[in-house]
Amino acid sequence: MSNKKNDGKGVNPIHTDILNKDASGISMMYQDWFLEYASYVILERAVPAIEDGMKPVQRRILHSMWEMEDGRFNKVANIIGSTMQYHPHGDASISEAIVNMGVKNLLIETQGNWGDVRTGDSAAAARYIEGRLSKFGLEVIFNPQTTTWQMSYDGRKKEPVTFPVKFPILLAQGVEGIAVGLSTKILPHNFIELVKASISILKDEPFEIFPDFPTGALMDVTDYNKGMRGGKVRIRAKIEEADKKTLLIKDIPFGITTGSLIESIIKANEKGTIKIKKVIDNTAENVEIEVQLAPGTSPDVTIDALYAFTDCEISISPNACVIIQEKPAFMGVDEILKVSTYQTRDLLEKELTIKKNELLEKILFYSLEKIFIEHKIYRNIEECETWEAVISTIDSGLEPFKKMFFRDITKEDITKLTEIKIKRISKYDGFKADELIQQSEKELQEVEQNLTKMTDYTIRYYQTILAKYGKGRERKTKITAFETIEASVVAANNEKLYVNKQEGFVGYGMKKDEYICECSDIDDVIVFRKEGILQVVKIQEKTFVGKDIVYANIFHKNDERMIYNVIYIDGKTNFAFAKRFQVLGVTRDKEYAITQGEKGSKIMYFSANANGEAEIIEVTLSQTSKAKNKVILYDFATLDVKGRNAQGNILTKYPIRKIQMKAEGKSTLEERKTWFDTQTGRLNHEGKGIALGIFKENEKIIVFYKDGHYEISNNEITQRFEPLEVLVIQKYNPQSIINALYRDVKMNAYFAKKFMIETSSTDKKFCFVPEERDIQLVDISFLPNPFLQIIYKNANSKETITEKFLLNQFIELKPWKSPGTKINYFNIQSITFES
Repeated sequence: MSNKKNDGKGVNPIHTDILNKDASGISMMYQDWFLEYASYVILERAVPAIEDGMKPVQRRILHSMWEMEDGRFNKVANIIGSTMQYHPHGDASISEAIVNMGVKNLLIETQGNWGDVRTGDSAAAARYIEGRLSKFGLEVIFNPQTTTWQMSYDGRKKEPVTFPVKFPILLAQGVEGIAVGLSTKILPHNFIELVKASISILKDEPFEIFPDFPTGALMDVTDYNKGMRGGKVRIRAKIEEADKKTLLIKDIPFGITTGSLIESIIKANEKGTIKIKKVIDNTAENVEIEVQLAPGTSPDVTIDALYAFTDCEISISPNACVIIQEKPAFMGVDEILKVSTYQTRDLLEKELTIKKNELLEKILFYSLEKIFIEHKIYRNIEECETWEAVISTIDSGLEPFKKMFFRDITKEDITKLTEIKIKRISKYDGFKADELIQQSEKELQEVEQNLTKMTDYTIRYYQTILAKYGKGRERKTKITAFETIEASVVAANNEKLYVNKQEGFVGYGMKKDEYICECSDIDDVIVFRKEGILQVVKIQEKTFVGKDIVYANIFHKNDERMIYNVIYIDGKTNFAFAKRFQVLGVTRDKEYAITQGEKGSKIMYFSANANGEAEIIEVTLSQTSKAKNKVILYDFATLDVKGRNAQGNILTKYPIRKIQMKAEGKSTLEERKTWFDTQTGRLNHEGKGIALGIFKENEKIIVFYKDGHYEISNNEITQRFEPLEVLVIQKYNPQSIINALYRDVKMNAYFAKKFMIETSSTDKKFCFVPEERDIQLVDISFLPNPFLQIIYKNANSKETITEKFLLNQFIELKPWKSPGTKINYFNIQSITFES
């Protein structure tokens, strides 16, 4: 062994061996312990079991409440203390879990202040609030006879391995948990829809289930993907337009509180992406957040901006993970529901089998008792001197009857007969005993029938659950389709764009340079330079994009109406080329050549046309050129619109002295058609919904609402209407005669009127029916003289009769505020306008 001391440059060989050995041991210990810890967290803390849909802490809380159950409320502090006999992780986790279950209003009935998921208010202390198991929970969760038990953590008591749950609790409540290396997030679903879907499963019919949240709101489930990884749901607050200066937020997205929502609105306002005056929280029994708009701000654009820049719209990504046979598994909510449904059927079958055995035993004992008493077998034991002799005597007395029983008679059965009191024997009523036996046999027959038709029995079980507990559990979250909101379109113009064309700078901080337009700080800027280069850059305070800028403005991606008209000189041939092109999408900060890319190329003429206009230009050639005609009139309308990479057409081979516009052109693009999307309530140009036609400048639309109002509005795609409130929407013609049918709900009477629009204000609702009554608008016609078709029942014969006549026969054109003419028919089944 070397006696050389360690000089600090190395480690003694002996010490190295020890360190290596220790490191190896620590590594193995870490690997084993960490895996055990990860497994424990997954199985015992974070992820629910598929059998009952519960985490261990939830299961232990409910088990403790079941042990304490006496029909009265218990202090939550007492429930927590009782649960700690089973749950070894402290009172804080138990308290949080019980409050989370309580606010879901499914398994636990609550009393006191349990907090508010809408406002984020926390529950009162556990010593102040009370809870008890709900009737629903008692019915679908607990059954000691079908429960598998295990010892508690300290071996003193027994607790359920899982509950025999006969309902998809996991999907009804939802769950969220983070373990080591994985997580689970199952969104809550609607109670009624889950029951109906389970019935569909049993009937082998198709079904779909989607989330439903206690906070209501609107939801787009296009990408839900059955709740598995990779899916998402988009949730929006319900925003109503109280008037042109005020918006009301009535429902909020799941997981968002009124406080956090208001904070996000204030932050967006401070950033300038939305413009508001004030936010007021009026939430009481129902959520109501009042948003007061800044002067000159469009309510429709602000609603879009609230969705784009605040928590009024959120996206939730589900990740359905459950424990199956002590292993985590990822599966869709439809598969989870199928497992729950078939498990419910199996549990019901077990319960019926247990009940069948109990009835058989009851019938057996009633029969034994009847034979024992009526055949006076009890008298034969009076002379017996030993217990064995008593048993033997009774057994001999029963011998002639043993064939009628479903099993052998045991010593325990005979012992039970000896326990019958003399008083009961003396008062024994054979007829009553026969009735009990017959009743039990009838029950047994019913049970056996149910066992042969388990699917039908399970369906009836679900129907009973729905009838008993479904009231008040209707869907709160409305399923709809959301349109995509371009943030750059709805962002408030909180900045101004400037350009220094000679030096090559653009930005919103260059206040001494040339003003271009108002903009938002999230916009992109498109720039064309004289050398024939285009570039799109993110707007900043000041950005260098290259000298000799020809054109700069806000860039709108995929804008097919924006057409650029260009004359450029090719650097290689010196020929002049004309081209028309679009710029639909580019990579930010990348330079693109709109010429042929030759060195020395340059732009001679440039115009940007928002609606595809094609102007006429005058091209003056150089006096030294050999061309006979030195002035050329060129119409861009003769050119096809192509991509930015297109070469273009040769305009001239001669040198050009100058180019100037000779005449403004008209659009060469197809006239843009407008549609009304009946799902989103938005106008669009993509052919979604009802066709409204082609709109020219300043042409408007008219909307008739079901409550008897009309509104004249512009045709901008930022407009939004509530689809469920709209009866008719179409292009507005001021000369049109309006024929209207409406129903007075209280009188149950129908009225017709004919009028013309006499108002001119836009974006304002006008009521053309009696305002003080409950009115439902039935139909609108713009025909000069439509037919009125009435279907009614004859009061005497009950025969259905259809009549059709011209409206002009009994009503005249009157002012728009005049009341309608009553239609004097009884038992009207339907009434409509016909062409």
